Amino acid sequence: MEDKGYIVVGRINGLHGVRGWVKVFSHTQPRENILSYRTWYLSRGGQWVATRVVNGRQQGKGIVAQLEGCDDRDAATALMESVVAIRREQLADTAPGEYYWADLQGLRVINAGGVELGVVDHLLETGANDVLVVHDDGTERLIPYVMGQFVLEVKLGEGTIRVDWDPDF
Repeated sequence: MEDKGYIVVGRINGLHGVRGWVKVFSHTQPRENILSYRTWYLSRGGQWVATRVVNGRQQGKGIVAQLEGCDDRDAATALMESVVAIRREQLADTAPGEYYWADLQGLRVINAGGVELGVVDHLLETGANDVLVVHDDGTERLIPYVMGQFVLEVKLGEGTIRVDWDPDF
């Protein structure tokens, strides 16, 4: 279910109580930021269905949420494993030189010598720095996302990231 108008921000991965609350695995940083979006789009039957978030909170290391129309455990069970997305326009503007991960996915990665290294499949958070996971014909490269050192330039309009990276590494 890929659509450039939507950004995946989590997944419903459990039930919480008997009143229809759900547990949510959040991809946002920090985790509870997923609750700042009052409308979620849930994957239902191959379609995105708008769902209003009525209430939510951090619960231990996770997030729990109450969704409009989900009033009992049976209704919550029907939402299990639904992907949670938001519309692109719900995202806040970024500062110059900052990018959402979703903006980087799918960009072609080219090194300083002009060699195409592949396409950004996804990013990893390692603690020290984020890492671009670049795929090219079965080859996977892990390139530290460190601006000025390994990542030289991001050109969203051209769909490219220029890096200082040896193609044999």
